[in-house]
Amino acid sequence: MEAIEDNSGQALRRAPSQKRSQERVERMLQAASALISEGGSDAMRMGEVAERAGVSIGSLYQYFPDKGAIIRTLAERYNAEGRACIADGLAGVRDMKGLIEAFGGLIDVYYGIFLAEPVMRDIWSGTQADKALRDIDLRDSRANGALLAGALLRVKPDADSDLVERKAFLIMSLGESTMRLAISVERAEGDLLVADYKAMALREIAAL
Repeated sequence: MEAIEDNSGQALRRAPSQKRSQERVERMLQAASALISEGGSDAMRMGEVAERAGVSIGSLYQYFPDKGAIIRTLAERYNAEGRACIADGLAGVRDMKGLIEAFGGLIDVYYGIFLAEPVMRDIWSGTQADKALRDIDLRDSRANGALLAGALLRVKPDADSDLVERKAFLIMSLGESTMRLAISVERAEGDLLVADYKAMALREIAAL
């Protein structure tokens, strides 16, 4: 069984190598997601996760040393799904008009995911208070920025690559911050904030 570590070297969990173990870990994560959805991550307890997953508390700790490890694992899972969505949405872009349409659509899709997924909202609302989550968020913004920069350089191959990469990173990072802000206020105001971000981001992309 292999230990998985984050960039700081802190073990987050143990990677299951057998199918039965993989299924057990999946039950643990599903149980944690359900509990977070019902009462928030602050109220979630390791014993409740084990009970709902139908595993012993010792088995839970074997894979997840603490509640934070579960939350970080869920965060990384949502990030991976988001990157796949962005990569797919930008894959067919071949001109600036297509890029603007595709990226504008991705903003709408991402906002919809934030609104619809209480676990994702809960995790990212606590990002600034958790250094490990901040580090995950930063790595995700860089990865997403690289996807946007790649699409931009396909449609404008003569552009300054350093400038494109820096602006793409900033656009993605601001997008994450905008989503967290939008879900922390009343829905009507949140919708306007996302619309304002979308307009600013698309102007920057078009100006490159």
